[in-house]
Amino acid sequence: MVQGEEVMSRWSGLEVYLPTGRKLGTVYDAVIDTNTLHCTHLFVHNTPEDLVEGKLHVAVPWRWVRAIDEVVLLRWFPPTPIPMNS
Repeated sequence: MVQGEEVMSRWSGLEVYLPTGRKLGTVYDAVIDTNTLHCTHLFVHNTPEDLVEGKLHVAVPWRWVRAIDEVVLLRWFPPTPIPMNS
């Protein structure tokens, strides 16, 4: 396994937190740009209904991520709840 793949595979299952400390959900996948081999988005599932209408999975842009260690901490998240049909 390539070093970057190994690191990204450890992200799956990490809890994702908003800047306020509120839990958004859990990482279940990452999107990688095949040209640059950089992560562009993290897919998050198990979102609460009051943050994401319909508890849909959300793709969090990499630029919103502040830090990743034992959890993922976001630097920003849009006003909530995010409507299903926006």
